[in-house]
Amino acid sequence: MAKAKGGQNTVQQVEALVRPVIEGMGLILWDVRFEKEGPDWYLRVLIDPAGEGPLDMNTCEAASRAIDPVIEEADPIDQAYFLEVGSPGLGRRLTRPEHFARYQGQKIAARLIRPDENGNREIAGLLQGIDGQTVTVETENGPAAFELAAASFVKLCDDEDLF
Repeated sequence: MAKAKGGQNTVQQVEALVRPVIEGMGLILWDVRFEKEGPDWYLRVLIDPAGEGPLDMNTCEAASRAIDPVIEEADPIDQAYFLEVGSPGLGRRLTRPEHFARYQGQKIAARLIRPDENGNREIAGLLQGIDGQTVTVETENGPAAFELAAASFVKLCDDEDLF
């Protein structure tokens, strides 16, 4: 994990800077990622509308223009990077407690790092909730629970035709 100036985690520092701006625009800050792809670094700020409806490019552009000067002024990142502001999209990954709370009752899919006691690595069904770090899903075969740290990913299946 990259460290920001002052030794703090880059993602946490950027998140603290941009959250008030994003929420002030009536949006939800879904996630912040600082990722290296090839020789380049990307600071990805994923946003979602607070209500129903899609996220359009004009909103992403407005959010980008609003947070860019805040990040530039604080200057938390030593190396060059590209700023991208966008939607977490269909099949968005659920990583935070608020993600699980928002999508309780929705269909999700998870891939475990190692097979569970029944030999399963794939779990799909309706999200029942998260208690601490234990995710509970109602599958075709009944309830299944797994530790969030045991999953390589948990994602929303919001368009059955795609998944």
